[in-house]
Amino acid sequence: MFRLSDLFYLPKSDRKALAVILTAALAALLVISYCGTDTAGTSADERTEQDSLLQMDGQLVAASRDTVTRYYAVPVEKAERFAFDPNTADSTQLLRLGLQPWQVRSIYKYRARGGVYRKKEDFARLYGLTVKQYRELEPYIRISRDYQPAADYVKASRESLPADAHDKMSSSAAKADSLSAALREERHDNARPASSHKLQAGQTLRLDHADEAALQQIPGIGPYYAHRIVDYRERLGGFVNKQQLMEIDGFPEEALAYIETGHEAVKKLNVNTLSVTMLSRHPYISYFQAKAIADYRRLIGPISDISQLATHRDFSEQDIERLRPYLSY
Repeated sequence: MFRLSDLFYLPKSDRKALAVILTAALAALLVISYCGTDTAGTSADERTEQDSLLQMDGQLVAASRDTVTRYYAVPVEKAERFAFDPNTADSTQLLRLGLQPWQVRSIYKYRARGGVYRKKEDFARLYGLTVKQYRELEPYIRISRDYQPAADYVKASRESLPADAHDKMSSSAAKADSLSAALREERHDNARPASSHKLQAGQTLRLDHADEAALQQIPGIGPYYAHRIVDYRERLGGFVNKQQLMEIDGFPEEALAYIETGHEAVKKLNVNTLSVTMLSRHPYISYFQAKAIADYRRLIGPISDISQLATHRDFSEQDIERLRPYLSY
């Protein structure tokens, strides 16, 4: 029978081992007792406080996530669309159009060096301007007549004045100048051949090979528009119909009644051999369209009909139809 007094007679090593076992067992009981009391004995107030802390932690996490979202979601100002003249628009207007600050600086430097935007296509040369941006801005570009060449303005002004306009000037010096000019004009009229007189109602002039002198027989057409007609005819390669004359800025529509087109073949462009530069010289082909033609040839192959580009974003149905007579394959 084991007695407690027998412990004092155990060897020293056995007593140490027994003490360690008892100590470990006691520690285990204390841990179990403490954990059970903490779980079971937690009051309602303590649990509410713990729930509040957990809820606060969740709100802090959500707030941090929201902060990160706002950091990356940088607001972008929407580009506005309104009529503007690139020769006079200030930096505020250009920025409202969606241009970048460095593009605005480029425009200012170009204008400071004496650069002038004479037509819409000149604005397409702005560095960094994409095709999408240009297509969106093109309908809103307005080039003032003040930036046209002065020689064109003088010619147009002379054509718009009646023959006796200078006779109505009030100053004596102006009257003397106008009188001498009238005398010179009268002598010049007398020296003209009979064929240089204006056409009468019902008479027409073939547009295909008429020179500038013959074109001036058309009522409403003077030296300025006669030169513009010949120049545009050369650039086009010939007129397919007389309505193309309305593409000349300010052309008098009443002059169309005295014009007819022949059936001579126009000069055609070979879209499979010409370079981008040569193609873009035609009035009906922009640089972006010429680039699209070259890309099509390079990636797909030779073009057999311009309709193959009908699905390209730079070619509308109207572009294709008016260009068709001027292309060969």
